[in-house]
Order: sequence, then structure tokens, then C-alpha cells
Amino acid sequence: MCGIVGYVGNREPVPILLDGLRRLEYRGYDSAGLAVVDGEGRIEVRRVSGKLHNLEEALRAAPMDGLYGIGHTRWATHGRPTEENAHPHRDSKGDLVVVHNGIVENYLSLKRELEAEGHVFHTETDTEIIPHLVERHFKGSLEEAVAAAVAELKGVFAIACISRLDPGKIVVARNGPPVVIGLGENEYFVASDVPAILNHTRDMIFLHDGDMAVLTGEGVRLMDFGGQAIERQTSRILWDPIMAEKGGFKHFMLKEIHEQPRAVRDTILGRIGQESGRVFLDEMEVGPKEFGEFRSVRIVACGTSWHAALAGKFMIERLARLPVEVDYGSEFRYRDPILGPETLTVLISQSGETADTLAAQREAKRKGSPTLSICNVMGAAISREAAGTLLTHAGPEIGVASTKAFTAQLTALFMLAMNLGQARGRLGEAESQRLGQQLLRIPGTLEHVLAADEPYDELVKQLFKATNFLFLGRGIHYPIALEGALKLKEISYIHAEGYPAGEMKHGPNALIDETLPVVVLATRDSEDEGSMLRYEKTLSNIQEVKARGGKVIAVATEGSEEVSRSAEHVIWVPETRELLLPILEVVPLQLLAYHIAVRRGCDVDQPRNLAKSVTVE
Repeated sequence: MCGIVGYVGNREPVPILLDGLRRLEYRGYDSAGLAVVDGEGRIEVRRVSGKLHNLEEALRAAPMDGLYGIGHTRWATHGRPTEENAHPHRDSKGDLVVVHNGIVENYLSLKRELEAEGHVFHTETDTEIIPHLVERHFKGSLEEAVAAAVAELKGVFAIACISRLDPGKIVVARNGPPVVIGLGENEYFVASDVPAILNHTRDMIFLHDGDMAVLTGEGVRLMDFGGQAIERQTSRILWDPIMAEKGGFKHFMLKEIHEQPRAVRDTILGRIGQESGRVFLDEMEVGPKEFGEFRSVRIVACGTSWHAALAGKFMIERLARLPVEVDYGSEFRYRDPILGPETLTVLISQSGETADTLAAQREAKRKGSPTLSICNVMGAAISREAAGTLLTHAGPEIGVASTKAFTAQLTALFMLAMNLGQARGRLGEAESQRLGQQLLRIPGTLEHVLAADEPYDELVKQLFKATNFLFLGRGIHYPIALEGALKLKEISYIHAEGYPAGEMKHGPNALIDETLPVVVLATRDSEDEGSMLRYEKTLSNIQEVKARGGKVIAVATEGSEEVSRSAEHVIWVPETRELLLPILEVVPLQLLAYHIAVRRGCDVDQPRNLAKSVTVE
């Protein structure tokens, strides 16, 4: 959602703030602004609607210099995306400014209260309440005023505040949306996410809910909302800053698609025995004994991570013989779910800060269910609150449409399924060895898929004007059909629907005509009887589509001649075990969506109306 960045140190802040905001563009935004305190103790503010180049133009027209400052990219919730509603927001006297990510749920009652005291408001936003509250409580100490102000707020928020009356400091508070503090050499940073400040430091502190930080040129002080000093661990970020650059690719999304072999390899590294196939999950409060005693698994996620969760259900039920339910994070806690100590709840989130998934985790813990997280960010809230974390090692994912994080999540879920199967005695040594060897080959097989000279350009010429798509899959491949449809919707703005192939006769056949492209997942594992049965049924679905004039684009296993005789176009992937095929077959769907979006002139990395990390409900 909204992006926050701040800097205090001995360098000119404006270029650092602008660079940080640029690196947060992937979060989604519709306006932007900066505020700095200059050498004479004045606060200067520049705000614009639209993209960052508008802010750069405003700064060229009216330059500003300062000693320290804060910046913001806004994703509109309360109030239109106008210059007036852009952050930073001022108090009545112009003595302090605030940037904010989140939603103040009680802003209307607070606004009426403040107006009765004589405060005048100029925007439609809930955020403007905050600087006025800080102003009301200010008695010389900015951190004390911020602490008093946040005590009156209901909702979720990440706040950064500066004041000319208490100079040389940035005060930060978190309750919900993520905040990271960067520790440099006599300079300090605050940001909503690691990539914003990774060029300047790799030493980070991830604030917890209820934490405040005071950044000055001398260092960082941490405290709770009550003013009591606290300590938090400093994390060393291992991502190379170059990983967050395009590296010669036209878009971040394309770069991240091609990083998937590395992301999967790094997620596997050190977690599976080369010879035995035994899976080792480190740093878990839940041990092998507990893993062996769970009677059910609940997986909770949102968006693309929910599709990974659906595939994980097939993996766990097949390898561990445990019943699995999958829930949307946004729905989970509203239905009073039935679970307790005998159920393992798994939370999946790329950022580890997804608001709905965090709320679901807290609901599961309240009901006594141990929670395990799968996320991509060390120190994220979901991992801090879990009894164990399977950290994916995809590296920073800048494109809003998730690609490498998804395949890393599938990899982590497969290892979790193996671990549960081994702990429960359901997965024997021989099968563990076979599965482990196949998993270890997946990164190389992904490289083969990406190196294939598929004629996407020619295929896309036939497809990019379509207004609807249908994606079909059976079994574990149905979630991948959903993911393929989502990718196309997200970045090309074409309506697309994923559907279980076996349900075609129950409605979707009515949609098929010569204008409808139908993407069919027709892969197979020739060593798996169930997979071969599924494959044969899928061939029948292709014939159903053909009989009604539809255009079939198939993703199929190399050597499947039956598919090539039926489909207009086939994209081939190598054969592997049934439960690992999703990691391979999603890649052509990502590339298809990418090339269609490029052909249609869409903003691939920052699709309209979407944010990378949904940190508010």
C-alpha cells in the first residue's frame, strides 16, 4: 500500500527520499510528496497527484534543500488522489508534518472533536487527523506528543513525523503496516519496505506493533507507546541491492520470472538431504513429535498465495495423509473457524505483513492452534508471531504481479508436505529419496523451460485482442489455472477465469466460441496412475473445446503427441513428478500474461488499482 521513507544524517535528504520513493513504486500509488526541515528551521513541502515524475518536475520548478526529511507515495483510501490529499499533511500552524500508511477508523469522531477546539481541516483524508492530534499534545517533545496521539487512534497505521519545534529527529510509530529502520554510518533511515533503503544499508530493525522509534543524527532509540525503552534485534539483509534492479530486462516482472530457478534453488538449499531425502525445518518451536501428532492442517492466504495454498492442500494430503482446509485470509476470522491444538495453521504471505493474513494468524492462535508461516521477508510480522517459519529465498520481488515468490511458496509447501509425511511415518525412505531427487532437479528443469524458444510473439499476435480467456486444469493443476487467469487479469486487464476442467459441462461450455482462447494444463507424470487418468480426461476436455470452435493453447509434457494433434498451440515442459509439475507449468502462463500485457501497452510492473503488499483491510 502507501510507501513511507525518511532520512536523517549528514547528506542532502531530497535525492535519498526521491530514490527511496522510486524503489517503493511497486507498492502502488496515485500521488506523492516530500517534506524537509531546512537550515533555518522551516518545513518545506512539495506534493503532487500522479506519478513520481510529476514530483520531480515540481522540485525542478521549486527546488528545496534540507537537513532531514520524510517522503510518501499514497494509495488513496479516504479522499480522491489529488494534490490536496497527498501526503505529507500539516498541523494547523505548519510546525509539523506527518506521513501515514493505514486507516484511522475513528477519524470522523476525532475530526468533530478537533474542529470543536478550533482546528481547521483542508483535506478529505483520515490522515490529516494525526498531525492535529500531535499538535494538540505537543509540549516540547515530539515523541511524547506522537505517543499521546496514537493512543487516541483506532485502526492500523505506520506513521513518520517531523517538527521544526523539536528539530533533528524523525519519530516513527507502528501498529499494523510494516516499518523498517535502516542503520547507516552516522545516518539513519525509515521505510515501509527493505528495497527503499537497501542501497544505503543492509542493517535493519523491523518494528513490531506497538513500537516507536526516534531517529536522530546520533542514533536510534526504541520505545513502546507508553514511552518505555525496548530492544529489537538488528537483521542483516543478505539481498544484494543489484537484485532489486532490472538487470537488463525490460520489466521487473520479466526479470523475476527468469530468477525463478535461483529462487527455488535457494529455498531448497540446506533443507533436504542429498541422499536421504529427509527434510530439515530449522528454528521451529514445533518439533518432529508435534508434527507427527497433528490431526489436520489449515492453510490461510490471500491472492496468489491462496493459489499456492490450494496446491499445497494436494501435496500435504497426498504425502502426509492429513486433511487440509484452505481459507482466504479476508474471510477466515469472520466465520468462527473450528480449530484447536490438534490443527496446524499455515499462513502464507510474500511480504509477511498482509493485514488479513495477520488477523487470521491471531485468530488461530487465540483458538490454540500452533501457527507456521511461509514468507519471503526475514523479520516480518507473520514470522515473528509464528511458532516456526519456512523462509522462502526469492529475494526482493518488485513487480506487483507475483511470480518467483509463488514458485518459492510451492517449493516450501512441497518440503512441508514431505516433512509432515516423514514425521507421521506416511512417507517411507525410498519414496523420500525419489521425491528429494526430483525436487533437487527442479531448478535446472526451470532453466530448461525458460531457455525454450517458445514463439510467444507470434502466439500473442493472435490473442492480445481477446476480451475473455478461460484457463482449465484438473486436480493440483486447477490452482495453477486460477493463477494463470489471475496473472492475465492483473497485468493485461483482460477478463479471465480459471475453472476445473471436469466442470465444463456444468456451465462454462456455454461460453465457448471461436473468439474464446482456452488455456489447458495438459501435463502428465507417466509413472503416476492417477496423473495419467487425469491426463486422459483432460484430452477429452480439449476435444470439448474444439467441438465448439474454441482456440486451445495447451501446456503439455514433452512427448505428449496426443495434445499436439488437438491444440492450436502447445507450450512444452519437461516431465517430473505430479506434485512438482505446478512449479514448471506456471512459468509459461506467467510469460503468456506478460507478453500479452506488453503487446497491449499495459504497465506490467505497476498495474492500475493494485498494490504489492495489502497492509490494510
